[in-house]
Amino acid sequence: MAVSGADTHDKRLVEQTLQSIPVKRPKPTRRNQQNLCADKGYDYPDVRPLLRDWAYTAHIHSRGKKPSEGKQLPGYSAWGSVLERTDCWLNRFRRLLIRWEKKMDPQVAFPQFAGTWVTFRAAGNLG
Repeated sequence: MAVSGADTHDKRLVEQTLQSIPVKRPKPTRRNQQNLCADKGYDYPDVRPLLRDWAYTAHIHSRGKKPSEGKQLPGYSAWGSVLERTDCWLNRFRRLLIRWEKKMDPQVAFPQFAGTWVTFRAAGNLG
């Protein structure tokens, strides 16, 4: 997780976010690629080569263009709806909406706690 001020653009935190991933990912192969979905805020010339260096296949909508109407597989949500749903769940934690803490430790701990809580609740719903 990368934490910064509200006025920091998302593209400036891409490398820091990739470095902070705690789970060791499998080595990408031609058959089993590692995909990374991002919104139009990451469509910049310096982000795509960075993702290529990290061996990710980037799925980023281009700025200024409407997303093409793709074929929808039954039972699968579009990645945008999954991200927005997760943001909605995290926004239920009032402490994340308004940051009262001045130190960095609580600003990192509370989003991690909220993510853990959302995952725990979703796992309970899945059975």
